[in-house]
Amino acid sequence: MQKINSKKIVEIVASTSEPIDVDVENIVTDSRKVKEGDLFIAIKGGKFDAHDFVKEVIDKGASLAIVERLIPEVSENRQIVVNNSLQAYGRIGAYNRSRFKGIVIGLTGSAGKTTTKEEIKFVLSKFGKVYATEGNHNNNVGVPITLCEMDMSADYAIIEMGMSAKGEIEELVSYVKPDIALITNVYPMHIEFFPNFEGIAEAKAEIFKSLKKGGTAIINEDTNFADLLEKRALENGAKILKFGKKSHPDVKLELADDGEHNFYNAWCALSVVSALGLDVGKAAKVLKDFKALPGRGMKHQLKLPNGGIYTLIDDSYSGQPEAMKLAIETLGKNNCKGRKIVVLGKMAELGDTSKSRHIEIGKAVAAAKIDVVVGVCPEMKDMLAQLPPSIEQYYFENKEGLDEFLINKLLQNNDIVLIKGARYSSKLYQVTDKLIESGK
Repeated sequence: MQKINSKKIVEIVASTSEPIDVDVENIVTDSRKVKEGDLFIAIKGGKFDAHDFVKEVIDKGASLAIVERLIPEVSENRQIVVNNSLQAYGRIGAYNRSRFKGIVIGLTGSAGKTTTKEEIKFVLSKFGKVYATEGNHNNNVGVPITLCEMDMSADYAIIEMGMSAKGEIEELVSYVKPDIALITNVYPMHIEFFPNFEGIAEAKAEIFKSLKKGGTAIINEDTNFADLLEKRALENGAKILKFGKKSHPDVKLELADDGEHNFYNAWCALSVVSALGLDVGKAAKVLKDFKALPGRGMKHQLKLPNGGIYTLIDDSYSGQPEAMKLAIETLGKNNCKGRKIVVLGKMAELGDTSKSRHIEIGKAVAAAKIDVVVGVCPEMKDMLAQLPPSIEQYYFENKEGLDEFLINKLLQNNDIVLIKGARYSSKLYQVTDKLIESGK
């Protein structure tokens, strides 16, 4: 972060405190990572309250702390008191973003955000210097971090924003103020936190509320509630650019992977290139070199203990229903020499629709050309119940012992196995980690 004087910070966060006069270059929220001269922001979490560590970080050399209440053991002139530490962090991030001279691209969506972000980054890197959200730092802590750590020498900045409730995107985008705002898709993710499916689309459309005047809104024309998204974008004065099957029919010729979700990611990236007035033809040619990310569809050629090799498709980061169906359909079309196997963990945050959505997945598997199915977690019993006797099936209560079963009992030479499920609920990523380690 470029230097900010303590007096300016007080102004940015609307505090009445009178701290020492000092310049700050680095902000931290983790007391263990504090270095001399840092600004520490004390955030209350569900399991901790960083106010408990304010004295410790000041003793370690932090210049100042942003707090929601004064800490008696710490000099008052080393504390900046605010109503909400997280919002204060966001405002500092917004101020840092205001000093950025490049183009800012903000994106959200129900699925594929991080992969799409990385694909846009990959393509734009052929035209200039690119800064982007690291990993999935897309929430009310991650976005301020991303904005505060912006590379001011970059030509383009890509900021990912996620949400699980109404109003979250609206707050985040007020800090980001993108020149281009895009929505990858709208699926019933986090449906348990909304009264209906349309509420999710409205929450995604909040990304257009702080779009810069005359900015471009990029919309998936094939997604749920595309018309609503376009309406909200127009209400906020945006220029509209759409991507989808009608808009980019030829891109399939450039891509080796035949998964439909991969086409949408590519179409989205090309729309950004187009919105920036760059060479779309050049961008389309380099897209074929983009590789899937770990946990998000990355393929691994692995060895079996007794000889032979198999292919692992590691899609263990997310268990979103539509993405799961697409991954299953894509595998079903694969022309591998061995068997096609899917290992599916539970899907989370589906509320009252959970049972019906797991049944949908079972029907998708039954319709695809899949040879073996492994269901993990009790919710997947409903999925397995939809399968015909011709499909070999197994059930695991949780991921314990699953890696050993796959490696030593199930997998055979030339098999291809897709592993997908909600990351923190099914923990199948731990299984893929073990498979990768043992198959090197």
